[in-house]
This record gives sequence, C-alpha cells and structure tokens, in this order.
Amino acid sequence: MSATPTRLETLAIKGGPPVREALLPYGRQSLDEEDIQSVVEVLKSDWLTTGPKVAEFEEQFAEWVGTKHAVSVSSGTAALHAAAFAAGLKSGDEAVTTPMTFCATANCVLYQDATPVFADVSADTLNLDPDKVRRKISSRTKALIAVDYSGHPADLVELRAIAERDGLVLIEDACHALGAEHFGKKVGGIADMTVFSFHPVKHLTTGEGGMVTTDEAKLAETLRQFRNHGISSEARQRQASGQWFYEMVLLGFNYRLTDIACALGISQLRKLESNLARRRMIAAQYTSAFRELPAVMAPVVRDGMNPAWHLYPIRLRLELLSARRPEIFQALRAENLGVNVHYVPVHHHPYYREQFGYQGGEYPVADDAYERLISLPMFHAMTDQDVKDVIAAVSKVLNFFSR
Repeated sequence: MSATPTRLETLAIKGGPPVREALLPYGRQSLDEEDIQSVVEVLKSDWLTTGPKVAEFEEQFAEWVGTKHAVSVSSGTAALHAAAFAAGLKSGDEAVTTPMTFCATANCVLYQDATPVFADVSADTLNLDPDKVRRKISSRTKALIAVDYSGHPADLVELRAIAERDGLVLIEDACHALGAEHFGKKVGGIADMTVFSFHPVKHLTTGEGGMVTTDEAKLAETLRQFRNHGISSEARQRQASGQWFYEMVLLGFNYRLTDIACALGISQLRKLESNLARRRMIAAQYTSAFRELPAVMAPVVRDGMNPAWHLYPIRLRLELLSARRPEIFQALRAENLGVNVHYVPVHHHPYYREQFGYQGGEYPVADDAYERLISLPMFHAMTDQDVKDVIAAVSKVLNFFSR
C-alpha cells in the first residue's frame, strides 16, 4: 500500500478539505449485544459485587495468560498500588522505573511512601534500558517496575536477571500488553507480578478495572487482602459458610472489581484473540505504508517479541520536516485524526519537578522521544477505510511539511 500522494494537497488546517468528515479517536471500546446481555444478567442476579463472577473472571483470565493466580481490582492504577504494596515497598525504599509512561506507574511507589528512581529507555523500543537500570540500583532499591511500552514487552530476560542478582521484586506494568508474547510466552507469568488495565481503550474492557497476575500464592493472598480493606475473608465466603466474623490483618483499600464489571470482562475475554489479531493487522498495514515516508520512524519490534499494539506511536524525523511536532499534531487533528501523545515523561510533570528537582534533560533518550512522538489511532474496531484514512492523512501532512 503506497503512502505517497501523487500531488501536494492543501491541508485542512490551511483551508483544504479534511481527509475524514468525522473524528477518528486514537482508541475506543468495542461492545456488542453479547457483552450487554452478560451485564444485564448480573444486574438481575443476587450479586452485583463480591459475588461469583469475580472468581470466574479471575480463573479464566489466569488460564488465558498462563499463570497460577489472577487478582482483580478496580483499575490499572489500583493494580499497580496493590503490586507495590505486595512487593513490600515502604518509607526509605526505592523502585527503579521508566519515565516514559503514564504517571500512575511511578505514583504507586509514592503511595507506599517510597521513592521512584527513573532510568532511561532504549532508543528502539522506548522500554527500560537494562544497562541504565543497573546504574540506578542502590542499597535502598527493593523493586523494578518495567513498562511494556505501547504493547511491546520489556527486556524481561535482562531485567529478571538483574532482579534475581540483587534480590529485587520485578513488577511488569503490562497495561498496554495483554496478549503480547515474549519469546513465545504470553506476558503475565514472567515477572513476579504483572499488572493489567481494562480501561475502555485497552484490548478488553470492564469499564474501569485491572488485574494482577502472579505464580506466587503468598503474593496472591496479600493482593486479595489489600483490595478488600485488608480483611482476610470475603463476604461471599462468609455467607456460604454461615459465618459473620472477619478480621482485618493489614491496612488495605476498597479496590474490589464488581460482578457487573467482571461479567463484561468474561464476555470480552472471549473476543480477545480476534481483537489482538485485528490490532496486529492494522499495525502491519501502518508499518508497510510508512516505509515510504522518510520523516516517519515506525515502532521497532525486536526479535522474539510479538507486541499487543495498544498504541501505534510513530516518531517524527524532525530534521526532515519544516515544522515541529505541535504544528504537525494540530494539522493531523484538523484532518480529523484523533492523534495523541504518549507520554509526557513523568519527570516533566510539575509535581515531580517540585518534589524531586527535575529540570528536564536528565533522561536524554526519553526526552528526545517525547519531542517526536505522535500516537495514531489504534483500536480493534477500526475499519479498513479507517486505516486507509490514517495513512492518507499522515502522508498528506508530512509530505506538505517535507523539506
């Protein structure tokens, strides 16, 4: 598929007609009648929360990713917080993570009164660079939190080796990566704990929701208690046994996921393989087309990796363009592409600047990527025409601004 137009067209931002009449978002949920009916059935049942659908969803999810335990929570952020707690992070501890992520990845460390320490990313995948991680480890380091940026698995082999050498807990933030494969194995059972998100733009949705998977029974027990106020038993267990007595054994939160959400998750899980296949097909079409656009650096896929493609982030070769990223971003929006930027590096946020004294420039690979990144629409309900429109709009705008 060619991405090069035969002539330069007037950009929509300069008065020309847009490629699309209506906005194409960068991501959105996809629900069908089966999903709706699964929720309706729960609404008519005795249990809206803490009921049987929770365990059913957890069991099916664990089986799908190939891990022993899955613990559902109310959001991906709650999953990160639960994992940080289960890892034993506390005041005086540090956790090494990436600046190229949504702020929740680092915030979960702060929730435990510990300190997030950033290490720069690799230039190809924008995942944590293991060499940079090694330089950041100190006597206070207790955990590594890797992010599978855009759905491409982090370098889990190297990070696992670092964690084992230094006695650290490895947490994988796979909120982008449900269904991604790392040397033939699905992410979810490689790290000590793996975190997933079920936000509407993800591969399956429960509205809001999250999951932590692990092969360690003790970690799973702690995670379940933490999501339930720190109480050692659950309401359905007490009802089934005719007991009223319960004990709070640790300081937890109400991070429970409802039966309503879990019913939707079970229904969505049945479609996950086809959703992944569609995203991979879209990514392949993008990558093929953008080979013909010199100003685009398409995402890199390392050998042995099969990304899940939550995002399709391109990087602009700005030296080949007469405009900077903000102008190109606005031009693409004018063509009715709902492009986005993932992410503002965490150390750029005012809170982190004020609390930790970051000035910008501390992590040159992440900082440089941020100036070039644009996320294109990527969701499994996109039609073939949607994909063609994205390619046409990107080609139109970048050819216009080509030097």
